[in-house]
Amino acid sequence: MSASARDQANDEAFKRLNDGAPVLTGVKPAGEVLPGMTPNMVITSGWPMPWEQYSGGQRRSLVYGAMYEGLADSEEDAEDKFASGEIVVGACHDHGCVGSVAGIYTASMPVFVVENTAFGNTGYCNFYEGGSPRRLNYGVYDDEVRDQLIFIEKVIAPVIAAVVERSGGIPLKPLMQRAVHMGDELHSRNTAGTILFHRELVPHLMALYGDDPKAVSETDRFLKENEYFFLRLSMASAKCMADAARDIEQSSMMTAMTISCNGFAIRVSGLGDEWFTGPPPVVEAQLFEGYTEDDIHWIGGESHITETVGLGGFAQAAAFSLQRYQGGSAQAMADTNLKMYEITLGENSTFQIPFLGYRGTPTGVDIFKVLETGITPAIDAGVAGRDGGQIGAGTLRAPIECFEAAAAAYEKRYG
Repeated sequence: MSASARDQANDEAFKRLNDGAPVLTGVKPAGEVLPGMTPNMVITSGWPMPWEQYSGGQRRSLVYGAMYEGLADSEEDAEDKFASGEIVVGACHDHGCVGSVAGIYTASMPVFVVENTAFGNTGYCNFYEGGSPRRLNYGVYDDEVRDQLIFIEKVIAPVIAAVVERSGGIPLKPLMQRAVHMGDELHSRNTAGTILFHRELVPHLMALYGDDPKAVSETDRFLKENEYFFLRLSMASAKCMADAARDIEQSSMMTAMTISCNGFAIRVSGLGDEWFTGPPPVVEAQLFEGYTEDDIHWIGGESHITETVGLGGFAQAAAFSLQRYQGGSAQAMADTNLKMYEITLGENSTFQIPFLGYRGTPTGVDIFKVLETGITPAIDAGVAGRDGGQIGAGTLRAPIECFEAAAAAYEKRYG
């Protein structure tokens, strides 16, 4: 295959990634809208694996998801039903969605429906559970976690669904663009995005107030108290933008990254559905008081779909306030950001960094540029603990082994 053929394919992949137009069109139960989901399925982050390969906090999260959905009466019952196949494990990307940390989708859980109106495909993400570090997606389940999930399902989601229906759809890319200008990188910092989204909802919340004042007031409060609410919208947006750039013959652009309890994996546009796996990412984290690096535990994660489209670690220089949350310094963030230009195909025409003179964020990772430079994608992320819960945050670096495996497969296929 000629270099020019690959360049042309990558130009098309980058264009599709850059030109996506995500619009929030609805809120629905996962079982009604996720492609291929069945009532007896629990969906988690990572590439598809048989039940026996799940371990630690990710395995517990699947068990807890089954209990929440009423598919099992106890942890032991869930274990038996997963082992027998009565309860089925699904992988997020196989069902059009992405999962924060362990992910965990069950059929009754509400999801955002985000349509890419430029290319006609759809992405999904479930709701942020709230500000407590003890959440189902972080491998924790107790009465408080269950009650919060029910509150989101029965109170918050129906109000947001009514607002979206009343609005006729909410274009998200303009909000995302402005949020980056206001200090978000839309992965580990979503403060501006949540404020801007809340502002979009206010007229519709006021119109709905008379129908159910308590539910509307609770939704308004939840949005005010949870600055990470918009993360799940940025994830669904990134998912549908990245998926529009999939399956372009001869393209060497990365279209997804994922973490499971067994390591890290990437997917490449010109290589179809295959995942190329490697060890867990390298992490530099600022941990909450009382925790050490020995407490870090990998239980899944796909919120770095945002990095795939030029956000998160690829927009660190737009979000210097993250240094108080995940460590580092403004200079280190700028330096990390600048290195990402060396492994990407272009600069985003929408997401721009004021500190860099409104330069577009580096977008579209090329697997061969990663190997040529030895620079791997930088990822902003929360960190899970071995006993569950969030124990800190930091910057991850994707393992180069995934890119080596992808390049070998690419060369075998295309020469």
